[in-house]
Amino acid sequence: MVGVIYLGKNPQSEERLKYLPGKHLIFKKDYFEVADECNSHKLYDHYIIFFEKTTLEADTPAIIYLKKCCKNIYIILLTPRLSEEERKQYQLSGINDTLDINASVTIISKKLQFVCDREDMLFDSVVTKKKVLQFKIPLWKRLFDIVFSSLAIILLSPIMILTVIAIKLESPGPALFKSKRVGTNYLIFDFLKFRSMYVDAEKRLKELSKTENQYAKHQKEDEDDASSSLNQHFFENEMMPDLGPEANAMISDDEVMLIGDDFVVAEADFSKQKEEDINNAFVKIENDPRVTKVGRIIRKYSIDELPQLFNILKGDMSIVGNRPLPLYEAEKLTVDSSIDRFMAPAGLTGLWQVEERGKGGKMSAEERKQLDIKYGQTYSLGLDLKIIFRTLFAFVQKEDV
Repeated sequence: MVGVIYLGKNPQSEERLKYLPGKHLIFKKDYFEVADECNSHKLYDHYIIFFEKTTLEADTPAIIYLKKCCKNIYIILLTPRLSEEERKQYQLSGINDTLDINASVTIISKKLQFVCDREDMLFDSVVTKKKVLQFKIPLWKRLFDIVFSSLAIILLSPIMILTVIAIKLESPGPALFKSKRVGTNYLIFDFLKFRSMYVDAEKRLKELSKTENQYAKHQKEDEDDASSSLNQHFFENEMMPDLGPEANAMISDDEVMLIGDDFVVAEADFSKQKEEDINNAFVKIENDPRVTKVGRIIRKYSIDELPQLFNILKGDMSIVGNRPLPLYEAEKLTVDSSIDRFMAPAGLTGLWQVEERGKGGKMSAEERKQLDIKYGQTYSLGLDLKIIFRTLFAFVQKEDV
């Protein structure tokens, strides 16, 4: 259960909060009293605290104290418009959300409902518990990785040396390409590959992914439609400090509005946009013009992946697992439905790679994500050996997957 506390001395705020439907509000004027209430564990598991803004100098020590002493709170700052520096300082001190100081009872009630509906995601105590749930690679799998990668490095070293020479002869730049990737438990590491693209490849990715991404949903809208939609109803650089009866009448009883310092958006629109971002998280470009001639050859035979044997030997990843993702892809897969793919081994090859080759490279982002999750739930030595066997017979690819 979630309790609600008001910390402040503003009679107008107290009067509005008294009329919150279905909520018993606890009024406190001192943050030490709030800490005692939150730690008493008498009535509620978690508390939402409406913290009335006074001065930055007085507020930040109080917020820091509350966040340090209470692990079960969600602080909403009641405030007029904040300057950029004030916003930064309040965020650093530990506030979770903001709400306009003159917000109506309807807006406050909807904010409360929004937080209560996400109790398992938003409160510090729950987040702290989740951090303990981390994947640990089994000993048998780690030993297999060390032996396999060591032997592969020795046997394939002549091919790797020739590849380095070919890359250096064709185009300027380093033979090895190092990028940040997200693997098991969302850990970031330096991911090694032989460079198969020109040195300015990453700068051209943003433009190409808009038109050539095989995973993206191509929906063409003219500029007038895009302008009128106001970016899915986000009112950028605007607040709603005077949401009175007229504005409230425009919001239906069953529509939840998400309100921040710089935007107002319907929850349904926000969820739709979030879902589209997740569905289009993976980026894959067919016949990529950024690839060099040598790059096309080493990609066709998967030679560009060989430096990852050193990643495996180091322990960043495994022989078989879910493909480590670039940061721009992984950041879109942090919702509950995607977390399981990161609670599993990260690997050089995996279930979705061999399945995708079997489909000729035609696989949606959702199919790929579900195969990653399936591997994390069912992996075994037998499955790993089967995937390795299928990978060895799929080196020569008819499609650039």
